[in-house]
Amino acid sequence: MALTVKRLSLVDWRNARDRTVELSDAMTVLVGPNGCGKTNAVEALQLLTAGVSFRRPTPAQLVREGAEVGRAQLEAGGDGRVMDVTCTVSQGSRRFTRNGKPVRPSGVAGELLSVLFTPDDLDLVKRSASVRRDELDGFGSQASPAYGRLCRDYGRAVDQRNRVLKGDDLDVGLLDAWDLSLASLGGALLAHRRSLWEKLGERAREVYAELAPAEPLGTEYHSSIGPVDAGATRADLEELLGAALAESRERDLTRRQTTVGPHRDDPCFTLSGRSARDFGSQGQQRTAVLAWKLAQVRFCEEHLGRRPLLLLDDVMSELDEHRRAAVSAYVDGGIQTVVTTTHLGYFDEATLARASVVPFERSDDGDEG
Repeated sequence: MALTVKRLSLVDWRNARDRTVELSDAMTVLVGPNGCGKTNAVEALQLLTAGVSFRRPTPAQLVREGAEVGRAQLEAGGDGRVMDVTCTVSQGSRRFTRNGKPVRPSGVAGELLSVLFTPDDLDLVKRSASVRRDELDGFGSQASPAYGRLCRDYGRAVDQRNRVLKGDDLDVGLLDAWDLSLASLGGALLAHRRSLWEKLGERAREVYAELAPAEPLGTEYHSSIGPVDAGATRADLEELLGAALAESRERDLTRRQTTVGPHRDDPCFTLSGRSARDFGSQGQQRTAVLAWKLAQVRFCEEHLGRRPLLLLDDVMSELDEHRRAAVSAYVDGGIQTVVTTTHLGYFDEATLARASVVPFERSDDGDEG
């Protein structure tokens, strides 16, 4: 039995004065009206497992109005181990601890994997490429600390190169140095990202075929450095990116920003060979996103040997009966799941009989969630 979350405790966190939620090893349903704190609980679980929040809050936004310190804590157990992760927010800062020892936000990820699905994710297919890059890199950073370090190091290198490009006096030697660094880091990131994209894409295609066998889902990776052979090595990618940076230098100087590299790539979906963004119906696009999220669950099980915590924030109301049944099937397969809803009617009686239902009531203390 892998680690599962047993308990979530919130003290002066968002709109919660003092709230404890006991979680089932199977499915926990948080039910209540909008504004009662259900999403706040899901956000805390993501923050305590991935080190980041999909809302991207400032520290002050996490502390209940009128309080000076806010705290979120999860307790987990399994495989003969116990673990707690705490995030304490005060004076404009966030501090994480694991079993009482300080840890960086980036160090939170990896012990307990989580897959989050929100209504905003249903637009993943038709939104900008940056959203899909962030989705892919966010999952990759949870699955592999090395992937997360590459993302951070590459991002810093892009920022530094852009500073040189924006400077009043161009330092060609410094620009050359950052080109070398960017080619090395970008080539490594591109190799990792393309590999992860293909593995997740394979599983997404499998899930989509189960949900909608009539039209095949495809996944493509459009690189800003041009066409890349499927068998390209990390060294090949470093060389290609270095050449692309040299070729784009005049354009970059004119625009004063780095216009090629993994931060400009577009991982995208197709349906029957055509762009899902441009030609897919809303139902097809939503099925593609659902397949993508469930592919992450499948990847964790098959490649990492662990089952993630599946967080579903008010998505059942956005899915039709067929797609809700597909999600329920994954939950019934042994995936620990926390789902929020305003209405239990979105679940069949058999699913609810196996779930732990936790009522949430509207609080007079704070914001919506």
